[in-house]
Amino acid sequence: MPTAPILQDLAEPAAERRGVRLRLLRDDWQHPELPGNKWRKLQYNLLAAREQGQNTLLTFGGAYSNHLAAVAAAGRLQGFRAIGVVRGEEAEALSPTLQQCRADGMQLHFVSREAYRRRHDPAWVAELLTALGPAYVLPEGGTNTLALRGVAELVQELDEAGEAYDALAVACGTGGTLAGLLTGLDGRRQAVGVAALKGADWLAAEVDALTEQAVGRRYTNYHLHHGAHFGGYASYSTELLGFIEEFYLRHRVVLDPVYTGKLLVGTLQLIEAGYFAPGSTVVAVHTGGLQGWAGFQQRFGSYPPAAV
Repeated sequence: MPTAPILQDLAEPAAERRGVRLRLLRDDWQHPELPGNKWRKLQYNLLAAREQGQNTLLTFGGAYSNHLAAVAAAGRLQGFRAIGVVRGEEAEALSPTLQQCRADGMQLHFVSREAYRRRHDPAWVAELLTALGPAYVLPEGGTNTLALRGVAELVQELDEAGEAYDALAVACGTGGTLAGLLTGLDGRRQAVGVAALKGADWLAAEVDALTEQAVGRRYTNYHLHHGAHFGGYASYSTELLGFIEEFYLRHRVVLDPVYTGKLLVGTLQLIEAGYFAPGSTVVAVHTGGLQGWAGFQQRFGSYPPAAV
């Protein structure tokens, strides 16, 4: 880690009509068990945990959380005990994500949705640590200053590989990955964040606060696109699932309905609308998240692409 970036050209009709070169950065291939932005967000946090003498990681997430799955896998691979504080009461049948977390050795601690809303409250977190033991605390989604440092290295890797591009596009949940890319770009190129949540008007302020905390400045070289959320976080539609299936048939690339499917839809919407100038090269970042397909299939039955 890391390996040289792998970029795949995407021959999409909208891009060809507008004279835009669309490429996909296969960051989902960077680590076999911690793909994409999850490893990038975790790597410097794990180093900090060791430096602080902590052997336990404590973090937060829902029953289908990519972040919980990543922390559980990181704990197993890096020799940390892991505790996942899970939103909602324990179900009779665990989600596939939580089953894998438990198989990776993560201790699952279920709390009510009301209690979970206090996850940013230092006093409540202190109560958890008193009950569960000392631990290095990772925020929900893994976004903090150290996470931004890891994500920023993606830009350095592209530069070192001599890859030319005009814009990077990434899916946005809490904004941490976009903020990390901005600190790496440092104003040199454009960044686009495709919001996966509905009504995420707060997202720009969150991105600005993250970059200011990390490097002491805010950036203006980014755009947030709110037109591809398909109803909100983890919401999907026949249209989105159809796009994911057709995209797989065209490119043999599996996207997920939570983040990367929306990323590609949103990026193509912007291309079609003329947001990128003709002759531009746009790199969309595939951040992984494919473990979530097991949960969709558990809840709704099997769904193409069959490669999942």
